Amino acid sequence: MSKLLQKIKDRDAKVAVIGIGYVGLPLVVEVAKAGFTVTGYDKSTEKVNAVTAGRSYIKDVPTEVLGPLVSSGKVSASNDPDVLAKADVVIICVPTPLNKTKDPDNSFIMAAADDLAPRMHAETLVILESTTFPGFTREVLIPRLEETGLKVGRDVFVAFSPERVDPGNPKYHTKNTPKVLGGSTPRCMEVAQAMYGAVMERIIAVTSTDAAEMVKLLENTFRAVNIGLVNEVAIMCEKLGLDTWEVIDAAATKPFGFMPFYPGPGLGGHCIPVDPHYLSWKLKTLKYNARFIELAGEVNSGMPGVVATRVADALNSREKAVKGAKVMVLGVAYKRDIDDVRESAALDVIELLEHRGAHVVYHDPFIPSFELGGHKMRSVPLDNLGGYDVVVVVTDHTGMDYARVVREARLVVDTRNVTKGLRQNPEARAKIVTL
Repeated sequence: MSKLLQKIKDRDAKVAVIGIGYVGLPLVVEVAKAGFTVTGYDKSTEKVNAVTAGRSYIKDVPTEVLGPLVSSGKVSASNDPDVLAKADVVIICVPTPLNKTKDPDNSFIMAAADDLAPRMHAETLVILESTTFPGFTREVLIPRLEETGLKVGRDVFVAFSPERVDPGNPKYHTKNTPKVLGGSTPRCMEVAQAMYGAVMERIIAVTSTDAAEMVKLLENTFRAVNIGLVNEVAIMCEKLGLDTWEVIDAAATKPFGFMPFYPGPGLGGHCIPVDPHYLSWKLKTLKYNARFIELAGEVNSGMPGVVATRVADALNSREKAVKGAKVMVLGVAYKRDIDDVRESAALDVIELLEHRGAHVVYHDPFIPSFELGGHKMRSVPLDNLGGYDVVVVVTDHTGMDYARVVREARLVVDTRNVTKGLRQNPEARAKIVTL
């Protein structure tokens, strides 16, 4: 047994996680709970100071869980890259956004590799969790690490394991979500499987880092394409005078061959709006056009405009122009019960309505404020609902009193079907417009 495998078995391996955000911090906690000593490395002084104080800034990581791990010495944080020199296992969990032309931006990964490479020693395991295109680990990351003279598969070990974080999910979290894992060589796979096998409940082994990278993109492309389909169905139903939600609910009763997806104001978050474009970009380099991805992206990115038009039409039907209208948006987080506005469709909806001349405010118990178009917006109290010309439900937070919203508002545009039960009442139904 190699020294590194023995260290992992004995829980003596020192672990460093590069990037302690929505993916990295929950991973730090699970690795520490498994018995390892973990250092979170991040360039954000704010995050480092918070972890050092035992205070969590991630909703899915309670401070009462993180604090004792810090106090016991199992978890620490630093913005000094020299901490990487002490690590036996380095896990990279940095953002991988798209640039303005929707091409992959892997600069955060490469910055992490640049910090790690000169400090990496023999018998180090490196696991990349950041989403990227198939072939990146093999074609880009490994050559950068091998510039040190250390050979992957012999001196150091490299694997890819896509993050599957679902913020706010009450059932599945880092430890109990099956962990896909691909090593760059059989030896790399052996070492990586030993490490994650000590932390996660279930490992799904695939034959290569390329396959593991493709798994992540398939998962989110599947969702993006099906959401795009049902968003287009919603547009069709409106033109046909049909209730979209009634059609989907009836179709969902089929016990085989159908999986319900639901329309909405657009895609949000750090995965579904972004990841399919990594695959599309890669295929373009191979002279292939990923048509489903491109079309789904077109439909999904157009949904905030559909919502804005639906709001304008609803106001028009009540002889009120959107210009000068008072609009309240309910919910700006990208999905229910979380405090994250990244890529949220609500931001586009607000901007489109403001561009049409509406006076827009919002209420969201999870998002006290955010920056939009150079100005700061703050959540307003959920009172005087009758003072707004229309209330637009964009994010369906579970703690919201929608019965009160419908009762007190003049007009409600519901993009999430939260008013389904309320529409049985003719008086309520008369003031509700849905997708």
